[in-house]
Amino acid sequence: MEKLVSYKEIAKEITDIVYSKLLGGDDVIIQPITDEARGHYLVFNNGWRDNQHRIYGVVVHIEVKKEGKIWLHHDGTDLIVGQMLLDRGVPKTDLVLGFHAPIMRADTEFAVQ
Repeated sequence: MEKLVSYKEIAKEITDIVYSKLLGGDDVIIQPITDEARGHYLVFNNGWRDNQHRIYGVVVHIEVKKEGKIWLHHDGTDLIVGQMLLDRGVPKTDLVLGFHAPIMRADTEFAVQ
């Protein structure tokens, strides 16, 4: 249980860092979205660029699973969120790179699932 609390704190800290570093612009809002009960931590873009191009989607999605694993579902930044997780003490055996196909995960040093 203590590990889950720690992982949730780490995920929240990282999404807060990502949120603080992103620039939305006049018509693009950067939104941190947290669902602590279910272990989801996201940073989301929502708006328009130059009144012509729709900007809408997930920038970062981290999930802390009840089994004690952290899933990095998406990292659309140049901040290297996976490395940020490792730097905060998450071992590779507890980190699943969810953006890789399951068959590819077996060839990494990270958790498969």
